[in-house]
Amino acid sequence: MTDAPTLPLDIGGHDASVRQETMPAPQAQAPAGAPLRTLRRRTLPARWRITLWIILSTAITLLAVGMIGRSIFLAGVEQSANAEIEQEAAEFSRFAEDAAVGGHTTAEDLVTEYVARQSVHEDEVVVAVVDGAVIAVANGRVEATDPSTVSAVPGGESLVTRLLGETATSGAMDAPEAGPLRWGRLDFTTGDGDGAVLIVQYTQEARSQVDAGFATIAWVALIGILLSSGVAWLVAGQILAPVREVYRVARDIGEHDLSARVPVEGTDDIAAVATTFNQMLDRLEAVHATQQRFVDDAGHELRTPITIVRGQLELLSEDPEERAATLRLVSDELDRMSRIVTDLLVLARAEQPDFVRVADCDIAALTLDIEAKAQNLGDRRWQLMEVAEGTAALDPQRVTQAVLQLAANAVQVTEPGDRILIGSRFDGDGAERRLRLWVRDSGPGVAAVDAERIFERFARGDSSGARRGSGLGLAIVRAITDGHGGSAWVDSVLGDGATFGVDLPAPTRTRHDAVAERIE
Repeated sequence: MTDAPTLPLDIGGHDASVRQETMPAPQAQAPAGAPLRTLRRRTLPARWRITLWIILSTAITLLAVGMIGRSIFLAGVEQSANAEIEQEAAEFSRFAEDAAVGGHTTAEDLVTEYVARQSVHEDEVVVAVVDGAVIAVANGRVEATDPSTVSAVPGGESLVTRLLGETATSGAMDAPEAGPLRWGRLDFTTGDGDGAVLIVQYTQEARSQVDAGFATIAWVALIGILLSSGVAWLVAGQILAPVREVYRVARDIGEHDLSARVPVEGTDDIAAVATTFNQMLDRLEAVHATQQRFVDDAGHELRTPITIVRGQLELLSEDPEERAATLRLVSDELDRMSRIVTDLLVLARAEQPDFVRVADCDIAALTLDIEAKAQNLGDRRWQLMEVAEGTAALDPQRVTQAVLQLAANAVQVTEPGDRILIGSRFDGDGAERRLRLWVRDSGPGVAAVDAERIFERFARGDSSGARRGSGLGLAIVRAITDGHGGSAWVDSVLGDGATFGVDLPAPTRTRHDAVAERIE
């Protein structure tokens, strides 16, 4: 019985089985450089930029996935070849041990019987060698195991000789005549000689199949990119539709028409842009309306005094008395023009957010101050009828201006010595509490038809003919009350005097509100 063969086999495991394939990152990004620089110059419409970015990101993603997937599959081919070689090595080891026990006498008989039992696939070759001579060959492409078939091995006898002469016992190589392959050699020694079993796994066919599969995937990906570019074009159009609407509205806005608005749909970022654009148009329209109203009002009110002044100056006499009378009339008209301009500026400022500056105010002290200032408006019997006790949040200067305007109107419709009453009081309680300041005169009163529009600009109590002025004073009163969130009102019976007043919100502040305000 012969000794069991010694098998110094080193297949190399997986350390030698995978050939690393990497992506050339700098080269892959280089072709996209020039288009990106073009896009930064904003020479393309936004819809094209969005579409190109989507196509570019999709292409890069598919390219990266394809290259990584190809590397993984090729690594799988190499690992499979390694596994085949390790399996053959393990089978030969078991066969040799069984043969030693069964009584095989020669190394030639051992390898011949082993090769004869092998069923190899098309890309596998097993070559048995004893003392440097080829004894048997198992070739998946040739049925015979005769040693002469070694020439039919891909790469021929020269490849077999080269692998048998390698100092290493396993490895991977790319033979010019056979393509990429993996090999392993099992050297053994018996009592009558030395031998080796050479196992070769050709991976060219498997690698070609992987490349063919990924070529098909690449064509499918290209079709997918074309389809996704169409979808990206449609999606970009939908996204930019509100922006185009903003452009259309901005283009159609004229110098005298700011009424166009952008339709707002949804609550996304584009809808927020449209809403902000509409709010900007609201502010512009309000400013434009204020300016236009100011110009119209100034033209309406200043035309008459300018005409009077011009006419008087054209007819200016050389007589000293007539000259003095003319100059007095011109001075009066200029004063009236100054008052009109001042009133118009107040009304123009009423459109501004800082027109009313609210602060806590002692209403009793405010009422007394108003009554003291009203004494200087005319020789009347001023009487303070009631005084509200407490505080309220309001603009004391604007409220004083409004009530004094009502007092000035009362002076216009009364005679020296007539009585004019002033008062203030709180109505309601809690959050519903309101402050009323009023002025009552003994003049001719206001007709019902005039009371409905008397707080409008240039409206006058023309039914009686007693109320004079530019028609802006009561409009200023209403602007001040509107700024406080209140209202202006009149209560009158024609021929029996009138009561004008302002009604302002003055909710009672709780202790919690005061503490919260102090903390803030």
